[in-house]
Parts: sequence; C-alpha cells; structure tokens
Amino acid sequence: MTATAAPTTAGTLYVYGIAPAGVLPPRTPGVDGAAVRLLTEEGLCAAVSDAPAQVRARRRDLMAHQAVLGELTAQGPVLPMQFAVLTPAAEDLCAQLRNDRAHLTAQLDSVRDCVEMNVKGTVVPGCFADLVGRDENLRALARQTRRHPGYEANVRLGEALAKAVTREARLAAREVLAGLAPLAKGPPTPVPGVLLLDSFVLGRERYRYPQNLPKVGATGGPQCAGLPDVGYEKRAPFVVSDIGADQAQYGNQGILLNSDLLKQWLFGPIDGPPRNASQIGQPG
Repeated sequence: MTATAAPTTAGTLYVYGIAPAGVLPPRTPGVDGAAVRLLTEEGLCAAVSDAPAQVRARRRDLMAHQAVLGELTAQGPVLPMQFAVLTPAAEDLCAQLRNDRAHLTAQLDSVRDCVEMNVKGTVVPGCFADLVGRDENLRALARQTRRHPGYEANVRLGEALAKAVTREARLAAREVLAGLAPLAKGPPTPVPGVLLLDSFVLGRERYRYPQNLPKVGATGGPQCAGLPDVGYEKRAPFVVSDIGADQAQYGNQGILLNSDLLKQWLFGPIDGPPRNASQIGQPG
C-alpha cells in the first residue's frame, strides 16, 4: 500500500482501514462518493472503494474518509489508514493481509477498547522569539544576519528556524502522545461529551419578593430545592411566566463600555477629567 496523490490506474483501490473479519460494510459513501466494500482474508478485512482518477485532499473527501472509519470503529477495533492510501489491486492487498496476519492481529488487539482522539496543534504567538532565545545557534545566526543582512543570510536563518520548529513540533507531539495514551485506555465518560461545562454570563436584576411574583396572583414565595437531576438528552423542567420584573428599575444600565474605572484598573491613575469621545457608556 502506498500514500499518494498522483493519478491512479484502473483497478486501484482506496484503503480506509483494517478490521477483524465479521464487521458490517460501512453504508456511508467513501471518497468521491464511491461505495465501500470489504476484502476478507485470514480473519481480517480491509475497507476499500474504487479509487477516483486522482485523489485530492478536498474537504468532502477528507470528511468521507473519516465517516467511513467512524462506522468501522463503532463496531470494534480498527487500524485506520491515513488519507490517500492506495493499493494497485485487490490481490495485492489480500496477499498483504495473509502475510502480515499475526502482526496486524496483534495491533488490532492492542487498540481494542481504546478511543480515537483528533488533536490539532497551533502555533503560539511569540513562539519564534522564545525559540531563538533558547537556541544558541539561532541567536548567533540572528546576530550575524543583523550585522550582515542579505538574501543568503536570510535563507540560512530561515532554514535553521524551520529545522528548529520541526524539532520542537516532534518533541511536543511525543509529549502530547504520552499524555493522551492513558486517556485512550481509561474508562469512558458516563455520557457522551463533557462532564462539566461552566460559563459566566452577564448579571441580571435579581428576583425580588413579593413584587416579582407571577401576575396570576400567587402568594407563595420562591421554592429553592437545588438543581434538578436531568438525564442524558432530557429537557429540564421549567415554567414560563410574566413576573413583572424590570431590569432597569434600579438604574442598572448593564455593561458600561469605556468607563473611567475600567481604564484606571487597566492603566492606573489617569491625569485629567474622564473623556468619552465616542459617547459609549457613562462615565469615562
């Protein structure tokens, strides 16, 4: 099997992954909308489809590749292939399944009951300056470039910086993998998604008793009994009523942008009277 983006020939198959024999063929269309089928050999099967004339990393094909793997992983362990893995013929792939049966079976057993995680890395602002500060070779090249600027000096510094970034990326990938590996084999969460999701919202005028009782004339005070235990995909009980509360009745104007207090908190005491050229908020 090879990973390529070059034009394909007749009979070439696109390979999604390898799973134990007995799984159901994914119903999701594969790359370029092709139907996905299974090639079974020696207790193993490979999910494949007819390869398009040319494999390109288009968004819809990337999503189709992931969707096929998602259906397979829902049934059991899978050895996923990266995007654009091709095999010249079905016979070649079946022969590889036969020859590598023991190794592939051991790999499938090692990922059984594990989870797949998609991790995306981004460049942290200021990382290049930090990298130059920690690398003596980069610092020397930077000083040399400043003293003797020119095309060749810039190229040397750029190549050295690219190698350093690649080295740092590989180190970070190893650290991330070491941290995620225990999670992949850990117990799953009780429900899909996150266990705790907190957020901060803008303050609203509080409920006041008895003037904010519902207008139906109820006389009972508010009954606070804690948060309800709402099951997964269930809706919390609630009552919608007009309680006559006015959020501005006590002069609460909400957020005050460009306030003098905020500027003093950020920058310290400011000489002169408060200024508000854009007339947003009061005062400042």
